[in-house]
Amino acid sequence: MKAIIQRVSEASVKVDNKIAGAISKGCLVFVAAGHDDTEKQAKWLADKIVSLRIFADENEKTNLSLEDVGGEILIVSQFSLLADCKKGRRPSFINAGSFEMAEKLYNSFVNFVKAHQVTVSTGIFGAKMEVSLVNDGPLTFILD
Repeated sequence: MKAIIQRVSEASVKVDNKIAGAISKGCLVFVAAGHDDTEKQAKWLADKIVSLRIFADENEKTNLSLEDVGGEILIVSQFSLLADCKKGRRPSFINAGSFEMAEKLYNSFVNFVKAHQVTVSTGIFGAKMEVSLVNDGPLTFILD
């Protein structure tokens, strides 16, 4: 699995001009599942993101996690994270998992994050979404 994590002061996702999910201080996470990915990787990724120390402490050092600051998380599926752009001009999505498999791992990932007792909002898997955010920092991380 692959994820892009952005520390945000707020973020939201709309589907059909209706807000599907919104958060205040926390992390916006774009996540994609490849055809070889497993539940074990989904759990590892969820645990890693929730415990990643990317929030400032009293000395302005990034020593606090999402759990430590009581932050929220907005999770948005984005299969294009797995695009291969090495050849030609059109991205190849051969590395992305099938719709059914990726949806299952996405839902597992969401549930693994929820198990950490953090506030979770999501987009709608497979939908055309509009994402808005205010990037805090900006701080952006890639995990795979």
